[in-house]
Amino acid sequence: MEHRLDTLRGEASEAQSYRRIEGDPQAGLLILCDHAENTVPPAYGTLGLDAEALGRHIAYDIGIAGVAECLAHALGAPALFTRFSRLLIDPNRGIDDPTLIMQLSDGIVVPGNAALDATEREARIARYHAPYHRAIERAINAAIAGGKPPILLSLHSFTQAWKSVPRPWEVAVLWDKDNRLPRALLEGLRALPDIAVGDNVPYSGKLRGDTLYLHGTARGLAHALVELRQDLILDAKGQATWADRLAGVLRGVLASPTLARRLHSIEHYGSHTDRAPDAPGVSAAKDKGEPAMDKQTRTELEAAAFRRLVAHLRARTDVQNIELMELAGFCRNCLANWYQEEAAARGLALSKDAAREIVYGMAYEAWKAQFQTEPSRPEPKRARKK
Repeated sequence: MEHRLDTLRGEASEAQSYRRIEGDPQAGLLILCDHAENTVPPAYGTLGLDAEALGRHIAYDIGIAGVAECLAHALGAPALFTRFSRLLIDPNRGIDDPTLIMQLSDGIVVPGNAALDATEREARIARYHAPYHRAIERAINAAIAGGKPPILLSLHSFTQAWKSVPRPWEVAVLWDKDNRLPRALLEGLRALPDIAVGDNVPYSGKLRGDTLYLHGTARGLAHALVELRQDLILDAKGQATWADRLAGVLRGVLASPTLARRLHSIEHYGSHTDRAPDAPGVSAAKDKGEPAMDKQTRTELEAAAFRRLVAHLRARTDVQNIELMELAGFCRNCLANWYQEEAAARGLALSKDAAREIVYGMAYEAWKAQFQTEPSRPEPKRARKK
C-alpha cells in the first residue's frame, strides 16, 4: 500500500511538472520548451503577484509553446513542455544556480519566494524541476536505444526591447562549444529573406547547468537554443509562421547525409568544468597531466583572486581611475558596476553606492575627497618625420 502511494505521488509530480507531445523517437529530434507556461500551482496562490506581473516575460516565454507544438507536429518529433512558471522554479537553471528561484525578477519582488527555506526549495526541485529533467533523460535514452542519438532543440522567446533599447533580431541561435547544429541553423536562417538573425544574442548560450548543458554538452549530443522575438509570435498565425520557417530550416539541415550523420553522433567538446573559455590555464593544466580542477575549487580561486585585486586597488590610491581607463580599459567603477550587474542577474538587489563601497573599501564620495587628483599625463609622442 505504501509503495502504491509513493507511485501515485510520483505520477502526480510528473503531471504537475511537464506535458509531452508524442512523436517518433527515431525522428532524430527532441524539442524542449522550458518556459512554456506561467502556471502557478494552487498551493502557491499567485506567489503574491498580480495578473499583470504573471503575464510578463518574467513568468514564462510568451508565445513559444504554440511554436513548439506546431513544430513538433510538422516534424513528427517528440516534445516536452513544462507546466509551471519559471518564477516557481526555473527548469533552465542548475540546482546550484543562485537564480534557480528568483526573489527579485526584472525589478519585481516575488513575495512567495522571499522567505524560501531549504525544505521548500528541495520540495520544488523534487515536484517540478527534477521530473521534467528525468523526462528529458528518458526521451534521450529511448532515442539512443533505437540507434539514433537525438538532436536537442530548445525553444525560447525574448522581449522586443530591454530597458527601452529595441532588440533588432527576429530570431537568434544560442550555443556554447558544440557548433554542429548552431552553425547549420544560422546558415539556414540567414538564407531566409528579410530576417534579422542573431548569434548568441540577446543572451549567451554559455550557461553552466542549464537544460542544454545538462542534456546536450554533458552527453555529447548536438544541440542549440533558438530564441524568437515575442512580438512576432503573440498569436496563432505568428506561431504557425515561425514553426513553418523552423521546420523548413531543420528539414534542410537534415537533408545532408554527411551533416545528419554528425548531428546524430555523440561527440564531446569539453565542458565548463574542464575547458571553460573564462578559466584560462585550466585546459593547459589538464593537458600537462595536472589534477583536474573541480567547480567549487575554481570558484574559490576566482573569488580569492578577486579579493586580492580589490585589496590591491584599495592600496594603490595613487593610481587614478582615469589612468586605469586609459591603460587598461577599466577602472574601479567598472568593477563595481560588474559586481552590481552580476548581483542583479541573480536576483539580488544591490545599489550602485553599495557596490562601489565593496570595491573602494569606503563610500565613493569619501574616496574621491581623500584620494582623487588630477592625473599626470605624458606628453604626446610626435610623429616621426619621413
